[in-house]
Amino acid sequence: MGKTTGFLEYKRELTPMKDVKERIQDYKELYLKLEPEKLKQQAARCMDCGVPFCHKGCPLGNVIPEFNDAVYRGRWEAAYRILSETNNFPEFTGRICPAPCEASCVLGLENAPTTIEQIEKNIIEKAYELGLVKAVQPAVRTGKRVAVVGSGPSGLAAAAQLNKAGHWVVVFERADRIGGLLRYGIPDFKLDKSVIDRRIDVMKEEGIAFKTNANVGENITVDYLKNNFDAIVLTGGSTIPRDTPIPGRDLKGVHFAMDFLSQQNKVVAGDTIEEGRILATGKNVVVIGGGDTGSDCVGTSLRHKAASVTQVELLPKPPTSRPAGNPWPQWPNVLRTSSSHEEGCDRLWNILTKEYIGDGQGNLKSLRIADIEWDYSSGRPTFKEVEGSERIVPCELALLAVGFLYPQKQGLLEQLGVELDARGNVKTEGYKTTVDGVFAAGDMRRGQSLVVWAISEGREAAREVDAYLTGFSLLANKDQSMVNVER
Repeated sequence: MGKTTGFLEYKRELTPMKDVKERIQDYKELYLKLEPEKLKQQAARCMDCGVPFCHKGCPLGNVIPEFNDAVYRGRWEAAYRILSETNNFPEFTGRICPAPCEASCVLGLENAPTTIEQIEKNIIEKAYELGLVKAVQPAVRTGKRVAVVGSGPSGLAAAAQLNKAGHWVVVFERADRIGGLLRYGIPDFKLDKSVIDRRIDVMKEEGIAFKTNANVGENITVDYLKNNFDAIVLTGGSTIPRDTPIPGRDLKGVHFAMDFLSQQNKVVAGDTIEEGRILATGKNVVVIGGGDTGSDCVGTSLRHKAASVTQVELLPKPPTSRPAGNPWPQWPNVLRTSSSHEEGCDRLWNILTKEYIGDGQGNLKSLRIADIEWDYSSGRPTFKEVEGSERIVPCELALLAVGFLYPQKQGLLEQLGVELDARGNVKTEGYKTTVDGVFAAGDMRRGQSLVVWAISEGREAAREVDAYLTGFSLLANKDQSMVNVER
């Protein structure tokens, strides 16, 4: 590294955020800019480890010490080249990835890890600023056509890689805009949608075609894909949400988190919601589920000017530091506080939601909840209700953020005839489904996961498709980066 003692001299420092009172007034991205000199110092903290565990911690296999070194030296073009070789969309992961690479950073053993995600975001933004992000069409076209069904991060990554290999690619998206989860699942205050549009414009220039309002299995037939494409890649995501089948579930005011979030993103984009608008304004909001989606509901509810926001979780409160059975470089099972939590939210753990209570006119007015205790003695966790803990809390809006089960089976999957695994996801060998010429990647194949994993899946699936169409593939996988790093 350019400064071998950097990790001793500089402390971990993150990009500053707008003041809470300011940022909850709108849906603009909440991060400010880190001063160039401070960013250089953060890059200097990378230790250039003999064995860089961050490589393995990253699902994409990013070549992290090398791009950190380039940033420290001010070599932005080299940094961009290194990063973009393994990651098609650093502008996405640099904003919304939980950074498993940082959890595996060797510096994290004794100190705070290198701010890898922050550096990644700054590399790609500097690359756009300098005009380094340019459309590059393949020198030779193979004449093969590939249909990618789903335009989330996995589908976009697969499309980008297959186009790079010289195949003609068409991406089919059933929604009215491209982006999938990125577009409708992530609030604008975390990922401004101009960031997606900017990348899609580049991909179009590279020769990739996008078709919106194209629901394969409904207004686009499966036969059309089979007859017009040499391969099909399924990247439709895990879209069936987990429910809470308890009394009162049909009351007005109980909604799935994704319905709430996607609707708000449409409003920010300028759409008019004529019927069924879900508003938290003036309401006591309870978010059921303690993950990232629940956190996004918290931030969105606060921007709606909710009367109160409470997030409840069935599981116990995580510890503030690594427990003994969760050593480095494993992903740390510790308490995390998001930017939305910092904006104002009550958080409760070990909470069982027992009943949605109505006002007699079909509207939600409160929840019946109780504390629980977990028992791990049998080897399989079980819980029991704490006697005397049952209580009723005010709630006019309950948002269910308890995860997703599997992809939608009706329509596309049934008509294709692909087999499903025991969990209800598309069954694959590698990335090949049980139907010849049909591949699957992302949440549709592996189940609900991270955006960074979806991008990795899309890239790996593209390599399999390329080999299927041509007999071999020169596309790099995450363990065989083709980067030529100049020291």
